[in-house]
Amino acid sequence: MKRRNFIQAAGLLAAVPAVKAIAAGTETHSDVKQIYEYRVYTLTGNNTQALDAYFKDCLIPAYSRKNIKVGAFTNYKKEGDELRCLLFVYPNINSYLKAQKEIWDDAAFRKDAQPFFDASAVTPAFTKFDTYLAEAFDLIPNLLMPDKNRTLLEMRIYQSPNEEANKRKVKMFNVDEIPLFDKVGVNTVCYGDVIAGPGMASLFYLTWYKDEATRAAAWSAFGVHPDWIRMKDLPEYANTATNNTSLLLSPMPYSQI
Repeated sequence: MKRRNFIQAAGLLAAVPAVKAIAAGTETHSDVKQIYEYRVYTLTGNNTQALDAYFKDCLIPAYSRKNIKVGAFTNYKKEGDELRCLLFVYPNINSYLKAQKEIWDDAAFRKDAQPFFDASAVTPAFTKFDTYLAEAFDLIPNLLMPDKNRTLLEMRIYQSPNEEANKRKVKMFNVDEIPLFDKVGVNTVCYGDVIAGPGMASLFYLTWYKDEATRAAAWSAFGVHPDWIRMKDLPEYANTATNNTSLLLSPMPYSQI
């Protein structure tokens, strides 16, 4: 079912922010579920400007030539390790596999990126990056673009005790939680059922807010809403998530999301 039709049927249209879906580089609503690649780079403190230049001028343009959008984010508050988080949006799994092979045959990318590769081989710009490969949820098959006035995004990762519990948690979002998010102002960007990544079994979702105050108000409204009170203790959703991590993010100037 298309998201637009679902919202109309549920009578929630007035509560939904102005959003636009993107697929294969164009704005569309589709029942074909996208694939998301979410990367978290832990920076060393060396060559940070060079890494940003590599993302901005080399990596993201190379993916853009393949009609793949890339979001780029950093820590909202400068606490702990500095991070760069990239979110790649693929139309399907075949486009993901194709891009992983073809990027290294892209002569322009190889030429533009080689100075960064040479410099960071001697003085690394990051200690590692973790990758989460995920399939979009049934209810939100395509990423929804945030408003331009967004200053704060939140990435949440839910880890389940086993695969069956993870499937029930995904169902909980598809059936109950996402419609409630729309009501209270937890603004959707994307939801992904993780196919492969650290800390399996897991899922992630990305939401956006105008600022910290609107985020706080949205989550306060969520916590006391009758729909949440009703669903949170339902037996079919029991023991679905053993760990829930949250990361507040700011968009980089070169982010496409």
